[in-house]
Amino acid sequence: MAIRFGVLGAGRIGQVHARAIASVSGAELVAIADPVTAAAKAVQDAYGCDIRTISAIAAADDIDAVVICTPTDTHADLIEQFARAGKAIFCEKPVDLSLDRVRACLKTVDETGARLMVGFQRRFDPDFRALRVAIDAGKIGEVEMVTLTSRDPGAPPVDYIKRSGGIFRDMTIHDFDVARWMLGEEVVTVYATASNLVDPAIGAAGDYDSANVLMTTVSGKQCTITNSRRATYGYDQRIEVHGSKGAVSVENHRQSRIEIATEAGYTRPPLLDFFMTRYLAAYAAEIASFVDALQTGAPMVTTGQDGLMALALADAAVRSVETGQAVKVADILG
Repeated sequence: MAIRFGVLGAGRIGQVHARAIASVSGAELVAIADPVTAAAKAVQDAYGCDIRTISAIAAADDIDAVVICTPTDTHADLIEQFARAGKAIFCEKPVDLSLDRVRACLKTVDETGARLMVGFQRRFDPDFRALRVAIDAGKIGEVEMVTLTSRDPGAPPVDYIKRSGGIFRDMTIHDFDVARWMLGEEVVTVYATASNLVDPAIGAAGDYDSANVLMTTVSGKQCTITNSRRATYGYDQRIEVHGSKGAVSVENHRQSRIEIATEAGYTRPPLLDFFMTRYLAAYAAEIASFVDALQTGAPMVTTGQDGLMALALADAAVRSVETGQAVKVADILG
């Protein structure tokens, strides 16, 4: 039986998930909700779904699950609303910008028995998953060091920056989740530096646009993350995992895979320039995993606890920048 979906929010990420639902066997897009009529109508026209209010979706008998793509400050309230309504829930990261609010939300999820998955699409990227498979197969021995590079082609609007929670909670949070996945054990200390090198307006808004993070696990494994809101050459997404027997890495995706050799030298096409194109397959695989978990009863791949821990690492990075000291994650979690 197909899982029948309502999507909350028809902005760009809502459109991505609507397309993913339409592409996944065993999933059916029934309704879209968005206060901007034109945005909701665009999704309706593309996929033939209904336009309904959030309340109507919560009360509907013909909807089994929702995908929450609304602004961050609405996520926790909506998770609780739909948990109590008996719906399965997929929510874009983060659950909230406050660890205490996330804990309260997850308590409601547990009490209602709702199924919740938090959106960390990079875990579903085919290349990243192949890298994890190589690690699990022992190809590089014991993991010792992880290096993550994530640079955006350009910064988002300052109005978005002001409500995003900052670079660590908005951008680096994806790298924090991938780091935990690749390291295979929890991070115990975080040291971060950050500055403004891209746009003074970002600094004026109280955020940073350039950051580096060094994390260490209980056994001494290390992870380095480098982030920038500017990459003039495209969307820069790379990872290397170094182990006791070797290393495994994922390089950037390009617009095509050709290489031209002439007397002038070797040239290759430019990088992809947007997260929705780079991770198109990942978003579809993510929804497919959610559907499979609902149909089979399997555990969710990315859980509310994963969302909580990624946010804790982000909070630790913020405190590290503020104090200039390494921060124990246990002190953040309390």
